[in-house]
Amino acid sequence: MGCIQSKTTLLRSPKDTPPLPETDKQISASGEVEESDNQQQKGPAFKEYSLSELRKATNGFNPDCIVSESGEKAPNVVYRGRLETNIFIAVKRFSKLSWPDAQQFLVEAAGVGNVRHKWLANLIGCCAEGDERLLVAEFMPHDTLSKHLFHYDKQPLPWEMRVRVAYHIALALDHCSSENWKIYHDLNAYRVLFDEDGDPRLSTFGLMKNSRDGKSYSTNLAYTPPEFMQTGRVIPESVIYSYGTILLDLLSGKHIPPSHALDIIRGKSALVLMDSSLEGQYENDYAATMIELASKCLQYEARDRPDIKFLLTAIEPLQKQKEVASHVLMGLPKTAVVVPIMLSPLGKACERMDLTAVHDILLKTGYKDDEGADNELSFQDWTQQVQDMLNTKKFGDIAFRDKDFQNAIDHYSKLVAMMPAPSATVLARRTLCYMMIGQPELALRDAMQAQVCIPEWPTAFYLQALALSKLGMEADAQDMLHDGAAFEAKRQTCWRG
Repeated sequence: MGCIQSKTTLLRSPKDTPPLPETDKQISASGEVEESDNQQQKGPAFKEYSLSELRKATNGFNPDCIVSESGEKAPNVVYRGRLETNIFIAVKRFSKLSWPDAQQFLVEAAGVGNVRHKWLANLIGCCAEGDERLLVAEFMPHDTLSKHLFHYDKQPLPWEMRVRVAYHIALALDHCSSENWKIYHDLNAYRVLFDEDGDPRLSTFGLMKNSRDGKSYSTNLAYTPPEFMQTGRVIPESVIYSYGTILLDLLSGKHIPPSHALDIIRGKSALVLMDSSLEGQYENDYAATMIELASKCLQYEARDRPDIKFLLTAIEPLQKQKEVASHVLMGLPKTAVVVPIMLSPLGKACERMDLTAVHDILLKTGYKDDEGADNELSFQDWTQQVQDMLNTKKFGDIAFRDKDFQNAIDHYSKLVAMMPAPSATVLARRTLCYMMIGQPELALRDAMQAQVCIPEWPTAFYLQALALSKLGMEADAQDMLHDGAAFEAKRQTCWRG
């Protein structure tokens, strides 16, 4: 592969930029560039969430739910979570000092929530209660561009995917600009995320001012736009400068200070910028075009930088494998999103299918969860029927204690037949007995019936998870574990209250 020559003459001046290809943009009657329908992203409607909803979704802001490689510094951390509607979310938690005015925070968040696009990790909600300031966005399960470029585990990001990232992020920035959100705060490789299909998306968190005066810019000084260093303010051209640093990252696969990169380009030895892992994947002319674009974006004077439409026009023709899915290019599996959950000892025992531990816990718990439930074990009238029921329960409990599970099933079955309203605890115990003798279908039936008796009883959900796991229904089992943990957390909140 020969030396890459400067291709400045191949790129038109920003002022001479032609319309974007019709595949991505359409021209209105007035001559303005418009988004085509396939670029719009609807998603969940923006709403204001309660703090309790988001606490539940993140399992009490569990540290295990903190998203690594988010690029955020404490206290502005990002959590992954799951709503009761089974939508996976990313929750950014600010300090109150970042947004002392709750109303201002809510208004600006709602504005960003209206900026929807196919290549944005769209903002779908917010919360401002007490000292909490929280943003809620679509969750992107396949990490950040930073991780794929600088900390890859299996394979480096291929050339075609790097071009796709550059184009998609430019599309997202163009859309934000068209919606009058021209300022993107701290654009860097951490802000580029990959969704469940492996497609690159731009985080909407960067559209929010995350300080009281809006003068936010937290990247390394070597990557900071010159005008920000001079005035402390971000302008639309600053975003182009930051986009140029992302192009450098994509080309080199490492952090190169822009000033150093420009020296290399001026010295006509641009080839040394290229990531060695890309050898043989690109044409020299295409690489030269990308390098020249990065150089234009990184000009010291803001007025000398191109606009986003010029960049889109220049990058779009460099894509040669549009028909190949992103997850295929990246070698990503189609995996389910996993959100860590805080399980009780019973939940953990059910998760690992430890029947002995489940038995011990049910013995210690006894019938306390039945207190106040609508069952017939607390009749005030002493009748022969009640005496028979109590005796049957006693023999069933003895058999359960002694691990005589078939005998326990027989007595508990008689008891259930005698009671107008069955006991949830009896059904839970019979659930375990069925599991012990290898009948998970009957165990699942009893656990479901126990939930009918006490609708928000964590034990019923955990036991359903146990039976479902035994039946090989792992996804459903995980759902039940999540539900059980959620109801457990709800109970604890009520008790504390």
